[in-house]
Amino acid sequence: MQTHAASVEGAGHALVLGAGLAGSAAAYSLAQRGWRVEVLDAASAPAAGASGLPAGLIAPHVSPDDALLSRISRAGLRATLQRVAALLPQGQDWAPSGALEHRVKHKRALPPATPETPRCGDDWSLEASPGQIEAAGLADLDAPASALWHPSAAWLRPAQLVRAQLAHERIVWRGGAAVARLQRTSTGWALLDARGHTLAQAPHVVLAAGFAVRALLEHLHTGPEATGCTLPLQALRGQVSWGLLSDLPAAARAALPPWPVHGYGSFLQGMSGPNDAPMWIVGSTFDRGNTTAAVTAADHAANQARLQRLLPRLGAQMPSAFATAQGWAAVRCTLPDRLPAVGALDGTRWPGLHVLTGLGARGLTLSVLAGEVLAAQLHGEPWPLPARLAQALLAQRFVRGGQPERGAAPATHQSP
Repeated sequence: MQTHAASVEGAGHALVLGAGLAGSAAAYSLAQRGWRVEVLDAASAPAAGASGLPAGLIAPHVSPDDALLSRISRAGLRATLQRVAALLPQGQDWAPSGALEHRVKHKRALPPATPETPRCGDDWSLEASPGQIEAAGLADLDAPASALWHPSAAWLRPAQLVRAQLAHERIVWRGGAAVARLQRTSTGWALLDARGHTLAQAPHVVLAAGFAVRALLEHLHTGPEATGCTLPLQALRGQVSWGLLSDLPAAARAALPPWPVHGYGSFLQGMSGPNDAPMWIVGSTFDRGNTTAAVTAADHAANQARLQRLLPRLGAQMPSAFATAQGWAAVRCTLPDRLPAVGALDGTRWPGLHVLTGLGARGLTLSVLAGEVLAAQLHGEPWPLPARLAQALLAQRFVRGGQPERGAAPATHQSP
């Protein structure tokens, strides 16, 4: 995906609320087009929320009918791979490892192919070979293992991507800025703290603070500046369990798969953890409606159970590792259709108000693409993916009669 910077004179000034994957991606896409961007977050450091995951996997979604989400995920994976290749050191903060998807529940069938209609996504997802299944330790189980191979999948340290995007010369990062509400002004929007003091103001604001976006929009819906603006965001808590490879028993180290494996949670190993020591990580749990980010023993047990189903031979050697495992937990957010909300809610009624939220567990795969969609909408550029897919991401789908701020951009001819 190519992004051409707009001239500084023709660009604008925007505030972005949230310094995670969503906020940093939106800020970077705007800064690349010449915008002056201020990124605010209540935390003292970037990636303090759900984007602080120690490491995660980016891989395409697969469905037998090549559903909308599957096609969008491939476009997102492409965009993310291009971004990390440009900004992050390979092997240290990310690696194009590929990934094996163990079809634990015999889901994720590839779309059918015919001589007249080649199978969509063949370059992205294939049936795993017997050798790949054996290398992952899934051969000769009680039940035959079924798996897919995703050659373009990669592991990624998301906090490093956040920091790299925020390092853009046109982005100013402001930590410790706790925004309590929004207020419309004669020239755009102001972000206010709990005492009503203005923290920043600009013609455009992008709400990219995850589940906190819901409360900010609800205040607009009920407060003195009522707009009737809301999003049906749902909290989704997740926890991963992790430890150092050096602490694993020899039998567990011998059973480690050579690449990430997912399909019932995911298992990654070999990336740098604390003090650059190689680590393993498994998860995540999914707890809808829970807004508490504390690490729990129950979720460590749930992750251990997931690993035992995902990689039975490795899981059998890991009880001692889970007894001393460390944890990381955070609250993500989703929307009912499982797609993020991107861009203007209604550019006619609420000019300058934009969102990038609802990424759920797909923030690593979709955030870069979502930032490009938001910037394309603002600039009236061609979409960075086919129009039907881009329009499925637009936040205005949740607002009756919602309209974009600059009109719909034409579709590109790029295939996902």
